[in-house]
Amino acid sequence: MIRRMIAAVAAATVALAPAAAITPAQAADPVVFTVGMLNDIDSLNPFTGILAESYEMFQLQYATLLSSSATDFTPAPGLAESWEESADGSTWTYKLRPDLVWSDGTPLTANDVVYTFNRILDGRYEQRNYGSYVRNITSVEATDDRTVVMTVAAPSPIMERLAVYILPEHVWSGVDAKAVKSFANEPEAGQTLVGSGPFLVTERRSGQFIRMVANDTYFNGRPAVDELVFRVYNNPDALGQALIKGEVDFASGLTADVFSTLEGKEGITTYAGGYSGFNELAFNMGAALTDGTPIGDGNPHMQDQQVRLAISHAIDRQQLVDRILDGYGTPGSTVIPPVYPTLHVDPGTQSYDPALANQILDDAGYAMGPDGVRVGPDGEPMRYRLFVRSDSDTSVRSGEFFKNYMAAVGIEAEIKPVDENALFEIIGRGEFDMFEWGWVVEPDPDYQLSTFTCGKRSYEDGGEIYADLSDSFFCDEEYDRLYSAQAVETDQTARAALVQQMQTIIYDQVAYVVTYYYDNLEAFRSDRFTGFVGQPEGTGSLLFQYGTHSYEAVEPISADDGGTDPTSSPSPGATTAAEEPAETAQSSSSTGLIIGLIVAALVIIGLVVLLVRMRSKSAADTKE
Repeated sequence: MIRRMIAAVAAATVALAPAAAITPAQAADPVVFTVGMLNDIDSLNPFTGILAESYEMFQLQYATLLSSSATDFTPAPGLAESWEESADGSTWTYKLRPDLVWSDGTPLTANDVVYTFNRILDGRYEQRNYGSYVRNITSVEATDDRTVVMTVAAPSPIMERLAVYILPEHVWSGVDAKAVKSFANEPEAGQTLVGSGPFLVTERRSGQFIRMVANDTYFNGRPAVDELVFRVYNNPDALGQALIKGEVDFASGLTADVFSTLEGKEGITTYAGGYSGFNELAFNMGAALTDGTPIGDGNPHMQDQQVRLAISHAIDRQQLVDRILDGYGTPGSTVIPPVYPTLHVDPGTQSYDPALANQILDDAGYAMGPDGVRVGPDGEPMRYRLFVRSDSDTSVRSGEFFKNYMAAVGIEAEIKPVDENALFEIIGRGEFDMFEWGWVVEPDPDYQLSTFTCGKRSYEDGGEIYADLSDSFFCDEEYDRLYSAQAVETDQTARAALVQQMQTIIYDQVAYVVTYYYDNLEAFRSDRFTGFVGQPEGTGSLLFQYGTHSYEAVEPISADDGGTDPTSSPSPGATTAAEEPAETAQSSSSTGLIIGLIVAALVIIGLVVLLVRMRSKSAADTKE
């Protein structure tokens, strides 16, 4: 943007044009909305990526049959404009919108839907992220170009929550079952990935940024933003400074300390949105493949429920909320967060009680050693590996707290920082004792609950071990029975009771210590963009939602919008006149720089035409 603006000024000077003549050239510049985030994606391949950042790209690139409303997460149209269950509950019929096309102009038809679902049904690798959605589906067929009929083994509530990204068959059919495991799905130079969502990936530089462009063929209408850039920052302070300097327009997932420094800054709005995420301390409960074959080198002590229970009582969850989150969250309990009040349950029995933790360990035969480290009944000291994510400030800080909590009850934790990609592989191989991480929970509980089933443990293919979604290797027959029951329970009250029972089993067995539920701390340049939509309405996050609501609605501030509420929720079709947006090849320029360059042009023009009076203009919105 700096180079482009200088060129525009020079051209205006040579032509001796009045200031007003600069406006058309400026208006032609693309509107770029830049989001800063603290973690890079792990993959643009929807079958491979597991991080929240990757899923944000997936849903922007590829639409799903149904979406979740911004208001309250209820099912909403996506590629399908309508859907219906048969009277006997054996089939679901989805009617696609008319005239759907992929971004390359190829018609998007029911055949693409059938291809995507059958690929998951027939594949093993493809089921890692999407197997829970299709486990009850017995067949998928297209009865015409706009109609998809799915047959199910039993009536199922998940059929309105199929968060499966529909892929273009004419592109993905060339990626076979072997190639898909290493397929990056990244655009070649000068190319743009074919998709159906509001934005399309056109460039990615690992560890730096992902660039997307607006999809002219998007079924909900082309977004007001021309380009969407996600920039990756190595630490929270750098992200906060980038927002202040105007290098980004939106900062996502801020830490509490940085968030507080942004409060009250001119041109910046801070927003603590209710969120569906939680963090946990997880244990290796006996790593194994789906057939029960043991893998890994986890310490056998972690298979003792009394050890895990003692650790749970040793952890001060409220202190973690106060010290790690600066109060922007609540103490954790079970794996369905309270943002879903009809499903969440809090048994509340594992309170912070170091004395009780010590008593549990004494009673279980873990005697205190002379060096302050307990020794188990097997004669081995209670020394365990604790993995934390080196690319997460909160994870690293949490690890130090965990270490101190456990030391207070005679357990020594050896902290091992690794990046998230490496940790995923370590977990899949069962080569850990404990780790810190988190989940973001979907509106429907099925996916999250599936991660604790026996069938989601690691698996072997071609002599290689591949991680699935189970990271604690929890495996319980009664839990699996309840999981199957909730998947076909269509009475929502009865289903909620099953879901709460399952949460209690995980809680009592201490597969996880859910440490806290966190708010999503966001901040944005409210002097540049408006139209953000919270999910749920009024209290929820502005980005990283279930759907692309804010991305479709956000638009640049116009000169007449000084009093506009930047967190209002306009309809997706609402528009405002846009002034010159801040934009650059890899980051947004500050509004003050743009104004400064325009001022310079006016001064030069004034000298050339020998104006007898010079005008000055204040750059009041220049950012530090």
